[in-house]
Amino acid sequence: MKRIITNPMIGDFENYLRSDEKSDNTIEKYLRDVKAFAVFAQTREISKAVVMEFKASLVNSYEITSANSMIAAVNAFLRFMGWMNCCIKQFKGQKKVFCSEEKELTKAEYVRLVNNAKQKGNERLNLILQTICGTGIRVSELQFITVEAVRKGEAVVSCKNKTRTVFIVRELQKKLLNYTKAKGIITGCIFITKSGKPMSRCNIWREMKALCEQAEVSPDKVFPHNLRHLFARTFYGIEKDIAKLADILGHSSINTTRIYIITTGAEHKRKMENMRLII
Repeated sequence: MKRIITNPMIGDFENYLRSDEKSDNTIEKYLRDVKAFAVFAQTREISKAVVMEFKASLVNSYEITSANSMIAAVNAFLRFMGWMNCCIKQFKGQKKVFCSEEKELTKAEYVRLVNNAKQKGNERLNLILQTICGTGIRVSELQFITVEAVRKGEAVVSCKNKTRTVFIVRELQKKLLNYTKAKGIITGCIFITKSGKPMSRCNIWREMKALCEQAEVSPDKVFPHNLRHLFARTFYGIEKDIAKLADILGHSSINTTRIYIITTGAEHKRKMENMRLII
């Protein structure tokens, strides 16, 4: 039997991921990457040579971390199909010491985004920005910010087969309770659409992008996950406890948390200047 990728195969792979209790976001990502590989391979029989060609095609289009995540998804599919001899190694890359200033959202830029949402009369978006940045939760976890959780001052969040408690600081708690009262939201999820469904990632992303021009913030910096990074950097700047931060963010590995607290080269340069070691 020839190893040619078909839609039923991808469907079976999706069922496997769901039975393995992968998160919806992980499943969506894996399927998107496997479909991209299938488009690349077309009707060719899958071999290690074809997979290596796909790997080479990623070099000019993606950063190493993104390319490696795509390779991981394809390898997972190949293992599921029993085509282990087609699996390939990921790209080797030096661990990033600095993040790009063009991509790091600063606190000042965050404040401008929040104020701009308020000026536009979009109180829901205003509070979504503050909730993500003030708690460090993922955008997919906003559904756990319920009226009941806000009244209690803490939300129990279940994500990626892990459960953790997310604290809601008093000032945010007060803002959210005032919002629910004004909107007549008595129970359940706070951030909902007109039809009563939880706000989707796409809706939040689109509304955030609409703030960029007037807030004078680069669109490359404006996406929900960057608010989570800002929370992580701010917390670590005060607490300097990476293990505690990993627990707050819901990370299984501290190595993942390290990515969140990478600062820009400019900040490192300033610290080096302050060392005064050049006489």
